[in-house]
Amino acid sequence: MSRRPQARIDTAALLHNLQRVRETAPAAKVLAVLKANAYGHGLLKVAETLKDANAFGVARIDEALMLRAGGVVKPIVLLEGFFHADELPQVVASNLQIVVHHPSQVEALVQARLDAAVQVWLKLDSGMHRLGLLPDEFLQAYQQLSQSPNVIKPMRLMTHFACADELKSLATTQQMQQFFAVVEGCQGELCLANSAGVFAWPQSHGDWVRPGLALYGVSPLEDGDASALHLQPVMTFCSSVIAVRTVQAGDKVGYGGSWTATQPTRLAVVAIGYGDGYPRNAGNHCEVLIKGKRYPIVGRVSMDMTTVDIGDAPIEQGDEVVLWGEGLPVEEIAAKVQTIPYELLCNITSRVEMHYL
Repeated sequence: MSRRPQARIDTAALLHNLQRVRETAPAAKVLAVLKANAYGHGLLKVAETLKDANAFGVARIDEALMLRAGGVVKPIVLLEGFFHADELPQVVASNLQIVVHHPSQVEALVQARLDAAVQVWLKLDSGMHRLGLLPDEFLQAYQQLSQSPNVIKPMRLMTHFACADELKSLATTQQMQQFFAVVEGCQGELCLANSAGVFAWPQSHGDWVRPGLALYGVSPLEDGDASALHLQPVMTFCSSVIAVRTVQAGDKVGYGGSWTATQPTRLAVVAIGYGDGYPRNAGNHCEVLIKGKRYPIVGRVSMDMTTVDIGDAPIEQGDEVVLWGEGLPVEEIAAKVQTIPYELLCNITSRVEMHYL
């Protein structure tokens, strides 16, 4: 048995989650977000699995070119747009679509000499205050781009929610109100909803939804439960026991001796660590799953190994250890280490073997 940690990717769960998005937003097209190596799940394999999505969204042009090189012909949207005018010929050559979110991009696109027109997603800053044109800039850009031969008409009009995961927040309603007020009278399909928008704000569905986290079986809602949304976890992050040893009462375990045995017990040493993407601060906070039962991590997580208190359980060298997946949601691990599931999934390193089931 390989001692390398594994990330098992359940492609049937991916397809199920795409179907859940379609059931929840039945009138909308789906822009499946695959940025950051498909949230750690493998860019090309996920794209091949989600071939029934209407389009794919990535952050940067290198991700789009990897998809094209892998044989993906479906529409691809650069969610951060182009960084420099020099990229526009490549955008055209690779048949990419671009988000335009800054006046400098508008100017560069209007002035460019291109071999073909480009599909533009014009982005309004409705309250996120990260990327996007302010209302006056948006309407000016809409007029300029509507007159440019470099732009396919009609454009698509979009915004991004800052607090859609917070169901009690008024911010999302305010953002929707501003977006609809600004785009009134503009032609083009509308795109507002991210994963949280899909499941919590049906009035935001528009013509396109762009799910990311939900596709991978993780709740996009604050303190949410994926199973309550009928989403299925896609990744099982696992490794194996490489040693079982006994410690006595008073023995300190791991770097810094941060955990002390209060009685004689047995420890399973697991081939997983922060070098593989498992969070270092999970030590003395999180649990793992072995043979369907939970056991606590004791001592610090090191670069390559983690120790688990198994007591007198019949656990042996070679037994599988689940760090997150079915029965141990990544949302739970994220909460215990005071981060978000996105970060844990994206932090999976190249030392981890990817298996697609």
